[in-house]
Amino acid sequence: MQLQTVRSNIVQAIRAYRVDDLMQAAGSAGQHFLYANLSAAQSKPEVLEAIAEAFLFPAHFGKNLDALYDCMTDLVHKAGPQPGFVVVLEQIPDNPRFDREAREQLLDVFRDAADFWGERRIPFRCFYSFQ
Repeated sequence: MQLQTVRSNIVQAIRAYRVDDLMQAAGSAGQHFLYANLSAAQSKPEVLEAIAEAFLFPAHFGKNLDALYDCMTDLVHKAGPQPGFVVVLEQIPDNPRFDREAREQLLDVFRDAADFWGERRIPFRCFYSFQ
């Protein structure tokens, strides 16, 4: 799989892609690969905690959507030039404790991050699936 065939700076369902292929494509392109399996999370705090652990966020991560955006953008931006990102959020919860609105808010953070990196001409691709 070549990342050039996938539009840059997008958040989309994983559907036709396999996690292993995305990981290999990110490695071949020299881009960061960030993966979080959220199958054990059932609520917003649990989802944010799982992402923070999987993405190795700093201990001071605030465990809210604003802090998630900051870690995906500002914190990384301050680390220097970035080669690009392939993000996979697998098994986002689909239950009353993490309803459609919560899922859309989470994905909006990644859409905003895609816009942030797009403005800097850095590829950011986020793929997701639901439980």
